[in-house]
Amino acid sequence: MTLNISKGNMYPFITHTWNTVKGKCPHDCFYCYMKRFGEQKPMRFDKKELKADLEFGLFVFVGSSCDLFADSVFEKWIIDTLDHCKKFENKYLFQTKNPLRFYDFEGCFPEISYLGTTIETNRIYPPMGKTPPPIERAHTLHHHSYYFPTMVTVEPIMDFDKDILVDYIRMCNPEWVNIGADSQGHNLPEPSGDKIQALIDNLRGSGIEVKLKSNLKRLMK
Repeated sequence: MTLNISKGNMYPFITHTWNTVKGKCPHDCFYCYMKRFGEQKPMRFDKKELKADLEFGLFVFVGSSCDLFADSVFEKWIIDTLDHCKKFENKYLFQTKNPLRFYDFEGCFPEISYLGTTIETNRIYPPMGKTPPPIERAHTLHHHSYYFPTMVTVEPIMDFDKDILVDYIRMCNPEWVNIGADSQGHNLPEPSGDKIQALIDNLRGSGIEVKLKSNLKRLMK
């Protein structure tokens, strides 16, 4: 049972990560950082994690290594995870590429929960794996933004159509947007630095806080 201190290329505002669902993520994104550790075991629920002391006053990213809200994750696994979170007074980030499943658990989240999604581009690229299209993610998070604070991560950023991507992100009503690049050399279709800067300027001009990850410097030269 492990509450992990956030480190490496994780979000700077996250203090810890915690995972009850482990193993191969059903979305199977080509660029998933977990693939650096080799072939993943089949997805499973680690009941021992329900004994973890999540302490208090932390900002915990729940499900950082496997998408907790993927369609094939059993409902009981999600409920048990959320119920354990509610025993501890923390802020929690629940980020998924399948925010449609948030509908099933709206009354189950801890009091201070941030709901997030990844919108790495407005386009569809094969490396995105078995994920819902970005437009669906945006529409769904728009609904949840009326009930929870939301965030969007654009990582790893892939080539995009600026006006469309800005519309998708604004649709989510995010408290902030996190933008980062591929750190593992996956040869993704990446935008130019000028294009990324135009995206940043447009979002900030819309009053959206934009947080830039250090790995973005490679594209901004």
